[in-house]
Amino acid sequence: MISAIILCGGKGTRLRDVTESLPKPMVPIGEQPIIWHIMKTYASFGVRHFILCLGYKREVFVDYFMNYHMRTSDATITLGHEPQITFHGETGEADWQVTLAGTGLETMTGGRVYRASKYLPQEDEDFFLTYGDGVADIDIAALYRHHREGKKLLTVSAVHPEARFGELLLDGDNVKGFKEKPLQVSGYINGGYMVVNRKFLERYLRDDGNLILEQRPMADCASDGEMQVYRHEGFWQCMDNQREYQLLNSLWSSGEAPWTKYWKHK
Repeated sequence: MISAIILCGGKGTRLRDVTESLPKPMVPIGEQPIIWHIMKTYASFGVRHFILCLGYKREVFVDYFMNYHMRTSDATITLGHEPQITFHGETGEADWQVTLAGTGLETMTGGRVYRASKYLPQEDEDFFLTYGDGVADIDIAALYRHHREGKKLLTVSAVHPEARFGELLLDGDNVKGFKEKPLQVSGYINGGYMVVNRKFLERYLRDDGNLILEQRPMADCASDGEMQVYRHEGFWQCMDNQREYQLLNSLWSSGEAPWTKYWKHK
C-alpha cells in the first residue's frame, strides 16, 4: 500500500486549553494521541509508511515516537557500562515506519506537503494525505480504488459535518418544522482522507511557506477538471474544540468508537 502524509504542524488555537502543552494531533483520545488513531485506520488497510509534517511543538512528536516501545511495552533495563533494553512482547505497530519531517514552524499546508513529499518512495505514484485532527470509519481501500478508477490528480473525501445548531424547515417564509440539532447536515465538506497523484505536486505546489493547499492549489486543480470526491456517508469527526475533544473521548470510553470499524486489533 502507498504511503500517507499527515499534516501535523498547526497550533490548534481553538483547542487552546488543551494544546498549550500539546500540538493538536498529540491530544489524547483515551491513552493514545489522535494521530495514533488516524494511523491505526490507515494501517488496517496495509499502510506502513507515514510521513508527518511537523511544525508547532515538533519535539513532542519526536519524544512520543522515539520512546514508543517504552511507553507501550513491558521492558527490562540492564544498567551498567553497556546498558541494554529488552522489550517484552510485540505491539500491533511493530512494522510502522514513521518519518518525522520538519516542515517549518509557520509554514502553510501547501508548503508543508511539498517539503515532506521528498520522503515519498520513488515507486509511489500516488499517496494518501490527511489532517492530523480528524477520525473516520472510511474504507481506505475503497477510497484508493475510487481514486485509481477516476484517474484524477486529487481525490477528496466528502463528509457530512456534525450539525451544531437546530435546523429550520421552511416553506417560503413560513416555518413548517424544526429539527433540534440533527446529527449531520445534508451538505458536504472536505474531510481530509485524500489521495494525491505525484503530478499534483509538480503542477500545483512549490516550496513556498505561504502556500495554502486549500486555496489556490485546490481551486486550480478543480478548474482544470483534475479533482474529484469520494462520498463518505459514515462516521467522521474532527477535534476542533473542547466539546469535540470530550465527545471523542466519551465514544472511546464507551468501547464503541465508530472509527475503529476496520481495525484488526482493537
